[in-house]
Amino acid sequence: MDIKINAAAERNRYEITVDGKAAGFTQYERRGEVIAFLHTEIDPEFSGKGLAGKLIRYALDDVRDQELSVLPLCPFVRAFITKHEEYVDLVPAADRPQFDLR
Repeated sequence: MDIKINAAAERNRYEITVDGKAAGFTQYERRGEVIAFLHTEIDPEFSGKGLAGKLIRYALDDVRDQELSVLPLCPFVRAFITKHEEYVDLVPAADRPQFDLR
């Protein structure tokens, strides 16, 4: 599988393709210095292959590189951050309780 992930800022999302075919995306809204992740979707044809995790890791790493913060409004992004505590620091400390993050 040839997996590619890219930032599609003009569409406010990160996209993932497999062998040149659109496989999914995570949608966001930029609010100043904060990226609010709203929705993540993987095409059923590609489910169960770990693509959503790869996509979110790429997106969160990109946000970190831009020195921005994250609001994980999307349940998948929230769950990913919960499981991968190295990303908790991207969520502003004052906002962590509303997402059940420490």
